Amino acid sequence: MASDKAVGAALVVVSIAVIVFYAVGLFAPQYIRPGIDTLLIKITVFAAVALVFGILAWIGYTLATTPPPKPIEEIEKELEEELKKLEKELEKQASEPSGEAGRKEG
Repeated sequence: MASDKAVGAALVVVSIAVIVFYAVGLFAPQYIRPGIDTLLIKITVFAAVALVFGILAWIGYTLATTPPPKPIEEIEKELEEELKKLEKELEKQASEPSGEAGRKEG
């Protein structure tokens, strides 16, 4: 497997090559192909618009498919019920003789 340094170096080289190609294509298109500057601008604008609206679509999808949260009152009721159940269990355990638990284990 390639080391992190090799991958990092490759990313630097590829990034610089793309930057140089992009700059030459925009500002000196006659050296690559006439008309490439317009194509590069179109690709760049399309990528930016697609990225922004892709993120907006993802947010919209998430909002549309996520169920609404429970009201706070309902959550409080559930917590109170659970608390009452726990209190009853503790009362039952406290009312049982302590020696009985030792006999059951042994």
